[in-house]
Amino acid sequence: MRFIGADLHKKSITFCVVEQAADGIRVVARKRIMCSEVHRIEEFLKASAPCQLTVEATIGYEWFAGVAERIAERVVIAHAGKLRIIAESTRKTDRIDAYVLAEFLAHDMIPEAWRPTPRVRQHRALIRRRCKVQNRITSIKNTIRGILTRYNSDVAGLFTAAGREHFDSLKQTLLGEDWWVAEDLFTELQEQTERLKRVEQRLREFGQQATAREREARAVLDTMPGVGFVTIETVLAELGDWSRFRNADAVASYAGLDPGVRSSDGRRRDLKITKAGSPLLRWAMIQLAQRMKTTSSRWRSRFEQISRKAGPKKATVAIARRLLLVIFAMLREGQAYRPAAA
Repeated sequence: MRFIGADLHKKSITFCVVEQAADGIRVVARKRIMCSEVHRIEEFLKASAPCQLTVEATIGYEWFAGVAERIAERVVIAHAGKLRIIAESTRKTDRIDAYVLAEFLAHDMIPEAWRPTPRVRQHRALIRRRCKVQNRITSIKNTIRGILTRYNSDVAGLFTAAGREHFDSLKQTLLGEDWWVAEDLFTELQEQTERLKRVEQRLREFGQQATAREREARAVLDTMPGVGFVTIETVLAELGDWSRFRNADAVASYAGLDPGVRSSDGRRRDLKITKAGSPLLRWAMIQLAQRMKTTSSRWRSRFEQISRKAGPKKATVAIARRLLLVIFAMLREGQAYRPAAA
C-alpha cells in the first residue's frame, strides 16, 4: 500500500508518494501537476495504486477529492487547523508539505475533517449568499444616512415611503454630486432588496426538498421563541450533520463561542472567546441572544445575573453560548423547546 500526500493549490498540486519500509518511510515518487491537467492527475494516481490519499480541507478540495475517490482506496480530508505542524514549520515548501501529509497518513495520524454532503454545501451557499446581500443592504443604508447626516437631514424612517418623500425634498439642499450618489444608492438598495427576496424564496424552495430528518429539525427549532426563518436556516446549514459533534462543548467550540484558557503551574486564566469555526453561526447566536434577553423573562434574568459579574458584552456572549447548547440538545433529542418551570 502506498500513501499519497497532496498539497493542493489553485493552479497546481504537489504530490508525494511514500511507502513503509523496514527502515521507516521511503519516498517512492514526487510530482507537480497543474490542476487543469486532470488526465495527468488520474494517470499519476493509477500508477501509484493501490493507494490511500490525503489532502487538506482547502477551498477547492472537493473537485480533487472526487477525482481521487475513483482511484484511491481511501481519501482522507485533513483538518488544516489541527495539522499545525505544516503551518508552524520554519521550513515550509510544497514538497515538504506534501511529504508531511503522506508521512502522517502512513502512520494513520491525520486529523480528519468532516466532509459536508452536497446538500449541506448547497445549503451553505444559499445562506451565505443571503448574508452577503443583507450585509450590502446594511452598508448602503449606512452610507445614505452618512450623506444626509452631513446636512443634518437624517430621519428615523428614512427607508419608508415617507422617508423617501423626505429625501426627495432635499434635492435643492444637497450638493449635486452628493445628491446623485445618494439617489444611485437608493436605486441599488431597491435592487438588493429584490435580490434578498429572491434568495429567501430560493431558500424556502430548497427547504421543501429536505429529507424527513431535516424537516423534523426545522419543526423542532420552530418551537423556540425568538427563532425565525433566518436563524433556523443558518443553524442547519452551518452545523450540517449535528450528530457528528460528540458533545455540547464541541458545538460551542465549532461556533467559536468557547473561551480560551491559559493554564500553567496551577494558575488558570480565562481568555476571550476563540472565534474559531463558523463566524456565521456565531453571528446568528449573538443576534438570537440580543433578542432573547429583551423578550424572554427567563433569559433576561440570566443575562442580568451574568452581567452583574462580567459586564453586558460578556453576558450576551454567554447567553449566545447557552442558547446554542439548547438548540443542539433540541436537535439531538428531537424535542420541542420547553420553557423553564415557573
